[in-house]
Amino acid sequence: MSTIEAMRAKLAALEPLRVDIADDSAKHAGHAGAREGGHFRLLIVSPRFAGCATMQRHRLIYEALGPMMRGEIHALSIKALAPEENE
Repeated sequence: MSTIEAMRAKLAALEPLRVDIADDSAKHAGHAGAREGGHFRLLIVSPRFAGCATMQRHRLIYEALGPMMRGEIHALSIKALAPEENE
């Protein structure tokens, strides 16, 4: 299973309506952290984010991804939206 597939599987716990994950690792070739894990960009839309502040949304994502945040994922850019915020 690829890292993106594993991320999707773990993020399913947040009952997302949309999950877009881009691997930006190639843009960071040569960066010291690039050897330890990938650089990813995430757009996720979930009803679980309704009424949550940005930090709360990010915590939910970090909790869902668990140990991947200390291994396969070196950097994660997050855009987390509630359904009514998604355009």
